[in-house]
Amino acid sequence: LSHGVPPGQTKIDVVRDAAVEVRKPTMFGELIIMIVYLPILTLQGVEGKLFRPMALTVIFALAGSMILSLTLMPVLASYVLPKRLEEREPFLIRCVKRMYKPVLHVTMHHKLLVLCLALCVLFVAFGMIAPNLGSEFVPKLSEGAIVINVVRLAGTDLEESIRYNTKMEQAILKEFPDEIDHIWTRIGSAEVATDPMGVELCDVFMTLTPRSQWTRAETQDELTSLIQRSMRELPGQRIAMTQPIEMRLNEMISGVRSDLAVKLFGDDFDVLVDTAEEIEKVLRSIDGSADVSVEQITGQPVLQIKVKQDEIARYGVSAREVLDLVQSLGSYELGEVFEGQLRFPLIVRLPEHIRSSPEAIGNIQLRTASGQRIPLARLADIRAIEGPSTITREWGYRRINISSNIRGRDMGSFVAEARQKIDEEVKLPPGRYHLEWGGQFENLISARQRLMVVVPLALVLIFGLLYLTYHNIIDTIRVFTGIPFAWTGGIIALWVRDMPFSIAAAIGFVVLSGVAVLDDMLLVSYIRQLRAGGVDLEEAVEQAAMTRLRPVLMTTFVAALGFVPMALNTGMGAEVQRPLATVVIGGVISGTVMSLLVLRVLYMLFAGPVHKKDERRHAEDEREETDPVEAGTN
Repeated sequence: LSHGVPPGQTKIDVVRDAAVEVRKPTMFGELIIMIVYLPILTLQGVEGKLFRPMALTVIFALAGSMILSLTLMPVLASYVLPKRLEEREPFLIRCVKRMYKPVLHVTMHHKLLVLCLALCVLFVAFGMIAPNLGSEFVPKLSEGAIVINVVRLAGTDLEESIRYNTKMEQAILKEFPDEIDHIWTRIGSAEVATDPMGVELCDVFMTLTPRSQWTRAETQDELTSLIQRSMRELPGQRIAMTQPIEMRLNEMISGVRSDLAVKLFGDDFDVLVDTAEEIEKVLRSIDGSADVSVEQITGQPVLQIKVKQDEIARYGVSAREVLDLVQSLGSYELGEVFEGQLRFPLIVRLPEHIRSSPEAIGNIQLRTASGQRIPLARLADIRAIEGPSTITREWGYRRINISSNIRGRDMGSFVAEARQKIDEEVKLPPGRYHLEWGGQFENLISARQRLMVVVPLALVLIFGLLYLTYHNIIDTIRVFTGIPFAWTGGIIALWVRDMPFSIAAAIGFVVLSGVAVLDDMLLVSYIRQLRAGGVDLEEAVEQAAMTRLRPVLMTTFVAALGFVPMALNTGMGAEVQRPLATVVIGGVISGTVMSLLVLRVLYMLFAGPVHKKDERRHAEDEREETDPVEAGTN
């Protein structure tokens, strides 16, 4: 309508023809973006719960917008738009075009130089920066709460745990009054026992005040380090710092409450403990390790009573009599007591002062068949030993965990270094002993393997849709090159912001694939249209570059500005959003720059023939313009 309604046609005819003209590229563009989000729907576990709702929302929104663009929007345009539109470019666009035109001329006259620079950028991004980014599953969320996992000696009684926990709570509140809002401790197993714990195991929960009120720290990681440093003054316990939700997720994934778990399987308790201590030393020596500890499976005081067979034979005492006496040290059930319909066991137990120590137990008298009284110590070997406090089995093997948190470093490089050092410095005993790696690292490997399958499949589908659009393999490849150029910006953006590769960043790269293709489709489609009309190649490329500059920039700024709040957000949960937004913003910028400069050069260097369908369509358009009455009749 900017050129007015042609003679012999109405405004409805113009709107109808325009809707038909843009129907195919619009539908293909929206289908491409939908396909881009399909890999996200295949994610399982934690990553699926995080990102699948976003993918479904985008797909449903695109489906709805596609239906509206083909039905409602043409109707509204026929009613609302005037018969003639006066279209003037904004001042900013005119300034950008003045700056872009000489740059475009330089690039088109130095094609090989531009192509070499583009290849160098790709090599630096994919060959040098990407391998050194590091990797992690998802960025650690700031939950606004901290948990201290406390492990004391096995056999610590409830009163001692309560006394020591109260001392810890008072010390923390006194030192961090502006940061800690509430603090409480859970000792042992709860009423609804989701996990079995002894009274020597405690969880100290702390809810934090709003970050604006803090005076001792600026970030939660810094506050965690300060609290851990203050707890060093309280000896006799091992502590590990984590967060409530993070602790539960780690426990559900691998059975431990830390970021990484090295599971050692074997048969002999002593061998497991000795080997686990060697692995612990190796993990402590690695940069980035924190709260390294070995699962406490020994240390439980046990009273061991072994019957002396030769002595009971000498005195004519049966082993059953000795064992009955030993059983009465705890509780010996003699029968049942009835009170109405209720039944209660009748239990015999020796007084406390008789069973208070191994020596007192050894002095208990036992009557022989001849009437002689003999102390139990003469008939049995009585001593206090250290026994196992926990026996954990997995797949039929005894297991011991060596756990570690990771701070100030990405998980992927930490695990790679830990594996290498453990293989070099720790020799596993022969037999049924082996290692497995657990924690969130398992989720990272699983999600990465799934994405390695579905993302290439999505790219193949995008390539197929592009070919259906252009029916030309050269133009299809030319548009498809926008994807690696866009990924280059995402990689550089992660490197600049010192962020490792994560599943959130991977979702950003997936999103980039669709946006990059749409920008290049705008240019290639218009160049093909101009060449079909007989315009020279160089003139068609330059004219298309200047004409399509405005929609390309609009697409870029809309996509980038929408992610700026996510990239700069510092609130709760922003840790997951920032890598995704950073990748999209960096990729959109690099993809646009490459599209405005490199794609033009690629079209000049690898110009394909004018497609016959484009020539036929252009000829039909010219015939309709020269004979509008006949066209209207037809």
